[in-house]
Amino acid sequence: MTAVALLGTGIMGTAMARNLLRHDFDLRVWNRTRARAEPLAGDGATVAASPAEAVDGADVVITMLKDGDTVLAAMRDAAPGLRSGQPWVQMSTVGVAALEPLAALAAEHGLLFVDAPVQGTKQPAEQGALVILAAGPPAAREPLEPVFGTLGGKTLWVGDDGAQGNGTRLKMATVGYGISLTTIAAEALALVQGLGLDPALFAEVVSGGPMDSPYLQAKMKAIREGDFEPSFTLRNAEKDTRIIGEAARSAGIRVDMTDAAGERFRRALEQGHGEEDMAATYFAGFTS
Repeated sequence: MTAVALLGTGIMGTAMARNLLRHDFDLRVWNRTRARAEPLAGDGATVAASPAEAVDGADVVITMLKDGDTVLAAMRDAAPGLRSGQPWVQMSTVGVAALEPLAALAAEHGLLFVDAPVQGTKQPAEQGALVILAAGPPAAREPLEPVFGTLGGKTLWVGDDGAQGNGTRLKMATVGYGISLTTIAAEALALVQGLGLDPALFAEVVSGGPMDSPYLQAKMKAIREGDFEPSFTLRNAEKDTRIIGEAARSAGIRVDMTDAAGERFRRALEQGHGEEDMAATYFAGFTS
């Protein structure tokens, strides 16, 4: 069996872990708050007491944590268990600026660094239907085939050097697209309701037409039913708007839609919706 160390068992990490376990990987998991990793023991995972314990002897190391600083801290703690030539797949959304210190740490320990953020939320992660945006050395591709084939419905290799961050660069555009779509849908439903109409009427107009999509249907359903169980939290979405903005400004690009979405997310955070699905940006449309 391929031994995988997964550092980070939040919403996405847990969904990915359960998928790997269903496919008989030897999975070791670690999370800074151990209680969030413990339920995976019942599914067959080994819950490690430290990052170093998790990565020791693993064929592949995966990080799925909230930001670059958290990834860097976890991998520094993992250093005693790392070995030269070990593939490290960095799958978190960390932003372009965070990649340099991560790549430097990988080089220091002789790791095969693969920048491979994913497109998709909780349900695709559970189903093994993520889109993996990978950049990394050719030597890492063969050992990663069974892992990527389990986690993703599609793997797109966008470069041979993870340190260059082409996977993350592409992720900035794709996650910005998802954030913008969610914000537009939430704003439209809030406007319909604010004007005294049933939001179901908006759904009737767009459903089955050229503006429809499975993603739109999922977000409209969440809003109309008031079910904001997170597949991607509003707090994380707000974080992503900031790192997208940083990447865009460094490239001389304006991302007005993403910036506007960030403002709405921050209002919803102030209203207490941070741990709900990002569709809860709907509430930011009401002034009282």
